[in-house]
Amino acid sequence: MGRARKLFGTRVVAAASVAALTLVAGCSGGGDSGGKTEDGKTVITMGLFGVMGIKETGLLEKYMEENPDVVIKAEIAGDEQTYYTALQTRLAAGSGLKDIQGIEVGRAKELADTRADRFADLSGVPGTDHFLPWKQSQVTTGDGRVIGLGTDIGPMAVCYRKDMFEKAGLPTDREEVAALWDGDWAKYVEVGKDFKDGFKGDAAYMDSASGLFNAMIYGSSEQFYDKNGELVYQDNPVIKDAWELATGAARDGLTAKLRQFQPGWDPGLANSSFATAVCPAWMLAHISEKAGEANKGKWDVAKAPKGANWGGSFLGVMEDSPVKEEAKKLVAWLTAPEQQEHIFKEIGNFPSSAKALESPAVTEAESEYFNNAPIGEVFGAAAQDIPDEQVLGPKDGTIKDTFSQGLQLVEQGKSPAEAWETTDERIRKAVD
Repeated sequence: MGRARKLFGTRVVAAASVAALTLVAGCSGGGDSGGKTEDGKTVITMGLFGVMGIKETGLLEKYMEENPDVVIKAEIAGDEQTYYTALQTRLAAGSGLKDIQGIEVGRAKELADTRADRFADLSGVPGTDHFLPWKQSQVTTGDGRVIGLGTDIGPMAVCYRKDMFEKAGLPTDREEVAALWDGDWAKYVEVGKDFKDGFKGDAAYMDSASGLFNAMIYGSSEQFYDKNGELVYQDNPVIKDAWELATGAARDGLTAKLRQFQPGWDPGLANSSFATAVCPAWMLAHISEKAGEANKGKWDVAKAPKGANWGGSFLGVMEDSPVKEEAKKLVAWLTAPEQQEHIFKEIGNFPSSAKALESPAVTEAESEYFNNAPIGEVFGAAAQDIPDEQVLGPKDGTIKDTFSQGLQLVEQGKSPAEAWETTDERIRKAVD
């Protein structure tokens, strides 16, 4: 690999802790679009969610240092679902919007189909031809308008606890661990049964059935919708196979019954309640913060059975922004290869820029927290396996959340058939 870049040491924990404080402060609502100050400076407002890395890694301060006539005010909501509900309300009302708004991939198609006129077209912005083709297609309308520029993507791996694997009598070397499931998610579940037999402790093999489900479906070009925009989840064999395997894992007692990013999951990380989690690249920063220093070096990263993309975001500029042109320049700068490399080095969000993916800063990166795992190599290879086409539908995010809730019903004791019926009913009501 050559000289590796060490990531996820004390810097990432500090950055994530700062982010957590910022998220609480950012949930209060407040300010609308920017404009000009009395002294002639340009004020640009941003609405973001989660840990997108844009504020947490100092990029906004750097931009203002390089552009002293610009003032940037960013508001961050911790929960994306809450953020999106507020964004929809503001789009409908035509007020309360920031100059720049974050867009989660599960919401991209809905916004491109129904609210594209509210976003500025970024297709002609100079210097924005470096993105992965499938990434930008997710925010491109039928007539070629581009409503956002890509930040990160979510190639997937499996994060696992070396110490727990050793106690269960399983291999601990990341290449040997990956060989256990060798291209098959069903084998990943079978390893869980071996873990359960050998561990003889309170920890579960995996955190949640929904994590496994998401990993499986996002390895396919089509999940909930087909290319014509028709709902196909009921008959899509990808969905059926993922549901069967995930519910089977739940009923076999292989999960900790903890839905990712919901109450109980963070304490589960800190208290070593599970041995594996399907982890997109962006999840590593969260795990390293919530699992804490006590578990540093105990976690490692192995190749997933199959390549898939879970998550990723965009930055869009509002059409009615009084500082639209300045906001476009800021978005282009924030999503440029150099800035994507910076965010990756600081907190691990994997670049959507094809140019950034080829840089040594990415390809040679290692994670100190995750036992010096070659995360640039692991996630880079996973990114190459992501299907070239990612079909999205208008309610992708809502449907994903509904399936996660349905799988949790199975973890709580409902039969897979009952949970499917409930999930199907909820989806139909949501998409009507």
